[in-house]
This record gives sequence, structure tokens and C-alpha cells, in this order.
Amino acid sequence: MKNISINVIPSFPLITKGDDLGEVVLEAASNAALKLEDGDVLVVAQKVVSKAEGRLVKLEDIIPSEEANSLASETEKDPRLVQLIIDESTKVVRKKQGVMIVRHKLGHVGANAGIDQSNIEHSTEGSALLLPVAPDKSARQLKEFFRERCGISIGVVISDSMNRPWRLGTVGEAIGCSGLNVLDDRRGETDMYGRELKITLINQADALASIATLVMGETCEATPVVLIKGLNQKMNSHQTAGDIIRPLEDDLFCD
Repeated sequence: MKNISINVIPSFPLITKGDDLGEVVLEAASNAALKLEDGDVLVVAQKVVSKAEGRLVKLEDIIPSEEANSLASETEKDPRLVQLIIDESTKVVRKKQGVMIVRHKLGHVGANAGIDQSNIEHSTEGSALLLPVAPDKSARQLKEFFRERCGISIGVVISDSMNRPWRLGTVGEAIGCSGLNVLDDRRGETDMYGRELKITLINQADALASIATLVMGETCEATPVVLIKGLNQKMNSHQTAGDIIRPLEDDLFCD
């Protein structure tokens, strides 16, 4: 059995476009007397990654299309926000008053293409924060920063809060990963009674994102980075969060 420790990095500063997240994390961890070491996992909230990468959009700069205006009328949403959702998605899966469920360009299925309007600075007519363009790349860059700067090999998870079908409430899920085994494939092994495991595929990345979200908080805590110790893995896996996405041919729900 593994004993892991989950450490919030406190007093984390507000992030703006162009900030070097690696340097900010390193300084904040040092100020909290938290030392990053080989085998640690850093879970970083998507919001700070998106802010650093300049994914904040002013709604006054968005001109909605005819399609966006039509969907906005159906869902009672701001047409400009709907246009952003369309632009970030490949398909509208479901829609009703107040809700749009879409398949994001990254493959995730969820509400509003992950676009967020909470805990961000707003322009006169409002703003919206989009997901990172390539969160797996963002995770890899953070991993490489700590390898080059500190000589350590860590895993990095970029997490986002998502709703799930048939269940209320949000949980943390991984949208970007680097280093760690995202999926622990136990198929072909046996259970305690010797029965062969046929479908056991453990999603370690989402599990880590979810447990980190518990201590990050979801409102005004301002603690978007969590350091997890004790997994005892070599952080050299080539798996990414893209490996989590169920292939469309196996998807029984989002036709």
C-alpha cells in the first residue's frame, strides 16, 4: 500500500499573461518550505495555465455568427459566449436552457467547452477564459523546466473541474499530463481469487486530479497548485492526457 502526502502550495500569486509558471511554482514552494523531489507529482489547475498562456478573451471582441445567435436563443446564453463554445468544439452533443454539452477540440465532452468566467478579471462587457490550446504540451514544458532547473524528474497533471453524466457536482479531471503513467493497465493479471482481469484499466491521472481538487478548493481559496508525494514511480512515461479519451468508435453515448 502506498502512503501519499497531498500538499497545497499556499500564498500562490495571481497569474497573468506571460508569467513563467515554473518559476512561480518553484518560488511559492520554496517560500512554503516544500521541496520538489524525484517522483513527485505536481497538479496545476487549468485556470492558471490558461491565464499564463494568454487564453483570456474579451467578449466585446467576439462577433457571434447566425449559428451562435440561434443556439443562444435556445439556451438563453450570451451569443458571444456561445460563439466561443462553438469555436472551441467539434460537436454540440446536447443542449437545453442554460446548458450546452459539447465535444471539445481536445476530445473531452463537457459543459461549455470548459470555458470559465469565474475568478478572472473582466472587461467592461465581460471576459471568458478558454482551455489551454495544448495542455499536454503545457504539462511537458513544466516537467522539462524542473528537470533543467532542479535536476529532478517529476510528473505533471493539469486539472480541470468537470461535470459527469448522471451524477451531480464537479470533480477534478486531467486535461494535460506528462511523465506519469496516466493509465495503469492491469488486464491479463489476476484478482485475489485467481480470476483473470479483463477490463481493469486504472485512470491514475484523473484520480490524482480529483484528489488534488479536494484540497485546492473550487471558489476563492487561491491555491491552484498541489504537490503530491509518495507515489514511488519513475516519472518517465510517454503517456499523455490524450490517452484518456475514449475512441469515438467505442463511445456508446455521444453519437
